[in-house]
Amino acid sequence: MAEKSLKNLVYLLLMISLVLVLILAYGSIKPRAQTDQPDLVTAVETVAKEAIPAVVHVEITERQEIANPLLPFESQPFFKYFFGIPKMPKKFEKEIFGLGSGVILDPAGHILTNYHVVGGATKIRVVLADGRQFSGKSVKVIGTDPKTDLAVIQIFGNGPFPYLTLGNSDKVKVGQWVVAIGQPRGLSETVTQGIISAKHRTGLSVPSSYQDFLQTDAAINPGNSGGPLMDLNGEVIGINSAIMTESGGFEGLGFAIPGNIAAYVSKQLIEHGKVIRGWLGVSIQKITPELAKSFHLSNYQGSLVADVMKGSPAYRAGLKPGDVITAFQGNRVDNPSMLRNEVSLTPPGTRVTLSIIRNGAKQDISVKIGNLQTEQTAIETTLKQEFGLEVRPMTASEANSYGLNTQVGVTIVDISYNSPFGRAGFQKHDVILQIDNNQVDSAATLLTILRTLKGRSISVLAVDHNSGQSTMVQMNLR
Repeated sequence: MAEKSLKNLVYLLLMISLVLVLILAYGSIKPRAQTDQPDLVTAVETVAKEAIPAVVHVEITERQEIANPLLPFESQPFFKYFFGIPKMPKKFEKEIFGLGSGVILDPAGHILTNYHVVGGATKIRVVLADGRQFSGKSVKVIGTDPKTDLAVIQIFGNGPFPYLTLGNSDKVKVGQWVVAIGQPRGLSETVTQGIISAKHRTGLSVPSSYQDFLQTDAAINPGNSGGPLMDLNGEVIGINSAIMTESGGFEGLGFAIPGNIAAYVSKQLIEHGKVIRGWLGVSIQKITPELAKSFHLSNYQGSLVADVMKGSPAYRAGLKPGDVITAFQGNRVDNPSMLRNEVSLTPPGTRVTLSIIRNGAKQDISVKIGNLQTEQTAIETTLKQEFGLEVRPMTASEANSYGLNTQVGVTIVDISYNSPFGRAGFQKHDVILQIDNNQVDSAATLLTILRTLKGRSISVLAVDHNSGQSTMVQMNLR
């Protein structure tokens, strides 16, 4: 009997031990499943291995026109005697070569890259990580969007292709680990790592007027442009676009276009060949301490409505100058750039709610977002009637020929010489870059700015198409 009791006791102890082992094993596994965090020891290695096949090397050839630096001396006898030039050419052509990166988006071979990489290119060659090369008719530019510095090209043949997924950049947190892949200085398949240093950076000297950059300290150098910035789950949360540097190389300040903007723009370019943007029809400005005091605001958050274009969606909804827009569809808008991005990425026809402060009181206004493209004709007609100007966006080749590092500007197509700009000496083909430090990127922006400043003395930063030189012109807008 005692022997049987001993056996039962041993059996009980064994069962208790087994249960404890299972509890401990389950406890050690459960936190890993709940946190769903990648192993930092091998995360970068895993991301690189899976992503490199879908990151491409882009080589471009471009012909540029440059202003003749000797043109001002055309009439000098010295040049006529020694160079025998009866009439100097105003411009010269030169061929330049550039490098960049790109991300394959789907098995069909659509590649997302920067506009400043392929915009204006006469030849494009794409090289995959496995050595396959595509050029000539096997590469096609599907669409470009200078305003966000994004472009989509497509390669044909030998598919399906490896591709990466664009992630939700709104979930990105400052301090999280990221990986950049590209070909800095032509060194293809280069992998660097770092963290997200900041979000919502604006005001950078890059060819973009819709700015909302992710800042990173992952090493980015010339040649990384168009390559992916990825999280440790292998999703593309940004497209590397720019660096802030005094040396010309990386100094810890890299910037990427957020994945959500890249996703919207790339989808539009693939489906339509262009980006169909929402339009509100207001001139907005940053709230300064002086403005906050004047409008009795408790903080500087929001966008102050300086002017409302007659007949625009904002006008029809009842927005007024002096209103402060603080939220768009419930999302805070801390500054004009954030509001501009929210509106532009909203499909036309969508009804949205704007939260505003008017005369110190908070209220919501419903607005049906308009289509910037369909409103373009009305905008151009109004601009010509009120200010005697017809303009178009400045092209990449024009920016290059004038030595500009930005493509934000409009070229004068037609001008009334009895208008304020005509009397100030402006001519066809001159380029308007800024008015009173406000960047001009379209006819709509120009019209809104001019209406806001009508009747005042203004400063216009422009390029004289004859000399290719930038100059500041003081004029009266009457």
